[in-house]
Amino acid sequence: MASASQFQKLVSRNDDIARLVGKGYAVTFDSGWMIIRDIPYLDQQGAEQWGAIATKLVPVDATDLVQQEDHTILFAGTHPCGLDGVPIPLIDAGTHQLQLSAACADVVVQRRFSNKPRIAGALHGYQNFYEKIESYVGIVAGPAMERHGSNPLTYKAVEDIPEPSVFRYQDSLSSKAEIADLSAKLKDDVIAIIGLGGTGSSVLDYMVKTPVREIRGFDGDYFHVHNAYRSQGKLEEWELGQPKAVVYQGRYEGFRSGVQLYKQYVDSESGPALEGVTFAFVCVDKGPARGAIFDLLIGLGIPFIDVGMGLKRAGGALSGMLRTTYFCVEKAQQMRAMGLAEVSETPENIYRTNVQIAELNGLNAALAVIRYKQLRQFYTEATAQSHLLFDLSDLKMAGMTADEI
Repeated sequence: MASASQFQKLVSRNDDIARLVGKGYAVTFDSGWMIIRDIPYLDQQGAEQWGAIATKLVPVDATDLVQQEDHTILFAGTHPCGLDGVPIPLIDAGTHQLQLSAACADVVVQRRFSNKPRIAGALHGYQNFYEKIESYVGIVAGPAMERHGSNPLTYKAVEDIPEPSVFRYQDSLSSKAEIADLSAKLKDDVIAIIGLGGTGSSVLDYMVKTPVREIRGFDGDYFHVHNAYRSQGKLEEWELGQPKAVVYQGRYEGFRSGVQLYKQYVDSESGPALEGVTFAFVCVDKGPARGAIFDLLIGLGIPFIDVGMGLKRAGGALSGMLRTTYFCVEKAQQMRAMGLAEVSETPENIYRTNVQIAELNGLNAALAVIRYKQLRQFYTEATAQSHLLFDLSDLKMAGMTADEI
């Protein structure tokens, strides 16, 4: 639900919404939707019932100006009927469900309605939210108002104050896709991203757009021209030669809060920097560094995903594998002993060419973030994969559970 300040911003910035509140509608905002409670209607027996209307808010800019998405509404309640007990001939767009926050747990959406006003014989859209709500209330509540004297104008606008959002803009992606309840599963996590190179910076870019409470990134290296070919966003000339932590902090601090990037490497002495971390991504390409990080995370009881990439060119096109490995707390030490990831530097690796390509960094990062979201029940998890290998030559992926490894 919108905070009191957010409620006032939406009302003050949008005249049509202000008119609804001023007239007495029980307006509130939740998960990118405007909710109108206290909508009376008749059931098939002619009894008075009470429902709610939900309509999506589409942000226009960063100033809380919003507009409609379309002419439809969602309705919490059974199908409204007329005085004759027959369902009102709205254009019923079918059953529908919408997950709102706990503050709107009483609003259980069951269906979608679609009705356009007819003007001079032609169908038209609604000019604004006020016109839209007035029209639907007239259709839905009219019979109850006539039979029972019901009144939808209850002056019960709700301005509850929830936890503040980490985003500096409304999360219209979650509301548009109607996945706000799934996004909420991530909100309590404190994420560590160890290594902000090609894959690590892609993980950072994906995670910044999730509502996790905090993101801590660690990299002691500097940002050079070759990094620009494997990073997200526009290159600014001032970024060249700056610490990667400074560069990416500047790119994302205007988008959300809770991002803290540090110009430091993670080693066996970095325990205090990881205090409170609930999940980590390890995105480093040096075996000894990876081994020390593994030991630290395992000792702290932090679950993590490690990513790796091995590309080679043998006279022609590139070939190789991408790896994504999940170390759960219970089996992390056992998996570390299996040698699934390099934790040492062999003599032949000292002189290798570390080939990395932007789209493969992005894919490796995407697989890691998808696996993390599966663990948080954002995505369906048919099989609990712990070790994923993607073969570039045939675009096939092999996955193994912790028990199969």
